[in-house]
Amino acid sequence: MGLPWNARPTNVPPGSGPARERAACVERRWHGGAPRWHACRVDRTAIRLTFAPHLHVFVAARLREDGAQVRTDGVSTLGHVVESLGVPLTEVGALYVGGREVAPRYVPVQGDEVRVREVTRPQRLPAPPRFLLDVHLGTLARRLRLLGVDTAYESVDIGDAALAARSAAERRVMLSRDRGLLHRRELWAGGYVYSHRPPEQLKDVLSRFAPPLRPWTRCTACNGLLRDAGKEAVRERLHGGTERSYDVYAQCADCGQVYWRGAHHERLNAIVEEAVREFGTPGQGAVAGR
Repeated sequence: MGLPWNARPTNVPPGSGPARERAACVERRWHGGAPRWHACRVDRTAIRLTFAPHLHVFVAARLREDGAQVRTDGVSTLGHVVESLGVPLTEVGALYVGGREVAPRYVPVQGDEVRVREVTRPQRLPAPPRFLLDVHLGTLARRLRLLGVDTAYESVDIGDAALAARSAAERRVMLSRDRGLLHRRELWAGGYVYSHRPPEQLKDVLSRFAPPLRPWTRCTACNGLLRDAGKEAVRERLHGGTERSYDVYAQCADCGQVYWRGAHHERLNAIVEEAVREFGTPGQGAVAGR
């Protein structure tokens, strides 16, 4: 899930911290008999950062060199500094200062040498991954469902706040190409989708999160589970040609959508076979190879 947010710094004494430090740097001056508050000058802290090449897509060109110098305010956490430079913490696997791993809540000090590493694949999660995809990833959502992966998808734009809230409430990994969405702290977990192309998107997600694959067990329309269905049970949903040509069917337990080995089966089966060959062993579908 990348690195978690935690506002508590690790290298400042109890009773201090960013909020207290900022509060200490405010002074009262008198103007015409009335007090006014002014912020003091905060000393700038110079640190050097090296981002893993995989993270270069998020940062400015000058930050792609090893040991790029960055000046901080001396009170912000390292997690905040990294995110302020464009990298969502969902994409950070570890932070190192002087060769020692630190938490995102560490506050950098003058001269720190920081290394920002990418997430190790496959990424470890507290439970088998379930996904939530935003409005721009419809094809990826259908392909994940084709492989039997629990994938919720919002076909309309419900807004970042609602998506983040659903991710947290349902403990789903938020997949998106929206970097701003992945900066939201309330996300349960998240992952940036690096490619524009659905085949590459699918490989990216499967290699990173390694979800169990159970092809042909979920409805590609609604994510519901499929069950075997006799021809008589679904006859009213079939056209004449379909009814005459096919005998094996499955039906979604949630939306009622009916499936059979139709004209698109060969193309879909190629997607399934390639994914299973690279990323896992298939489970048993309601109608295997539907």
